[in-house]
Amino acid sequence: METLTKYFAVAVGSALGGMLRYYLGGTILSRLAGSFPLATFVINITGSFIIGFFLTMVAGRISLSQNLRLAVAVGFVGAYTTFSTFEYETARLVEERHFMLALLNVVLSVTVGFVAVWGGIIAARKLAGEPTMNSAAYIQFEQQADASDPSQMPGASRDIRDATIEVKRRT
Repeated sequence: METLTKYFAVAVGSALGGMLRYYLGGTILSRLAGSFPLATFVINITGSFIIGFFLTMVAGRISLSQNLRLAVAVGFVGAYTTFSTFEYETARLVEERHFMLALLNVVLSVTVGFVAVWGGIIAARKLAGEPTMNSAAYIQFEQQADASDPSQMPGASRDIRDATIEVKRRT
């Protein structure tokens, strides 16, 4: 029963954190939409502040039940943003003077995270039968490739992508 109570605490915290993220993200986007992902940035930064503040306070400063700690740190902040956990863990590495590990955590998390996101985008597009690049970007790429390829210039004797080209073989 104790384990079930812990899961329930995490679930309640997650529901509240997820709802706040949805609300705050929508509110920021409706007022300050732009190219920079400001809503995510604000959520990640505030989540980082919340987890740093909360975990510091419960580390001997205030007394809270384990279930309440789980509800806030794992549930609420976890659903609000997982970036906060990444930031907190990196801060702890720095605080413990593990500078290289902290740097490695940042570099790997950002780099591998980006690669994973990009891989997911590519996989989803392939699964949907779509071009793996944004269509406008793909067209621009093709135009630039054509401009740099002599066989694509007006008046060229052949187009290497033309399926009607006959290859002469030596006999």
